[in-house]
Amino acid sequence: MPGTLEVDRPHDGVVVVRLNRPKSLNAINEAMQTELLQRLAELAVDRCTRAVVLTGAGRGFCAGIDMRDFGPGVPGPDAPALDRMRFQEKMAALAEAVRALPQPVIAAVNGPCVGAGFALCLASDLRICSATASFGNAAILLGLSGAEMGMSYHLPRIVGTSVAADWMLTGRTVSAAEADRRGLVSEVVEPDRLAGRAVELARLIAGHAPLATELTKRALQVNTDAAGLSPALELENRNQVISHATEEAARRRAKWSS
Repeated sequence: MPGTLEVDRPHDGVVVVRLNRPKSLNAINEAMQTELLQRLAELAVDRCTRAVVLTGAGRGFCAGIDMRDFGPGVPGPDAPALDRMRFQEKMAALAEAVRALPQPVIAAVNGPCVGAGFALCLASDLRICSATASFGNAAILLGLSGAEMGMSYHLPRIVGTSVAADWMLTGRTVSAAEADRRGLVSEVVEPDRLAGRAVELARLIAGHAPLATELTKRALQVNTDAAGLSPALELENRNQVISHATEEAARRRAKWSS
């Protein structure tokens, strides 16, 4: 059976993970769920990887869970609650695994980004998109809670609570222009430039000291929820002390001062 992911290494330190079920707009089925969790676990311990680009094959980023043909592992509505909980936890683990990667993750959204795909996008560190991209929560349109896979955690922190409430409660489709205006993405590019721009950003990040990059990513994650400036500064100060003592930092300081 062909894999549901394509993995490329276009430059040193850069890995592109491409969801590869283009005929279904890269909807997540059981095989993709398993393969993506495995691949993310491998990348987490791969010290040669310094930045990750997550994108989709064809004209879509990810249309969410495959409602037509997920596979035999999906429990029905009459299944025991514990079985349905375990299924939901495994889906949520996808977004958690993206966020937990030590390397920064760039979501390059090349088309429809819906439901579980939207959750993967939100769990990434940077988000850029093509002008043809669109975003949607969608779960609420199926009679489900719009809060899933970290959506109610990430989205308000990125676009604010009022905008998040709008998108999650209405389930409406959000254009690339609106996503840009609301701060969901940092950049909108033409479709033919998206892949190159994402790799360009990844190369820039991969060129930095790995420890410094990881400490910066973690500080951004932790201090988003900091109780105040003092605990945020405490973490930043410790990170600087740790990174300052590395040989790589010494080499880079010497280069700048020469």
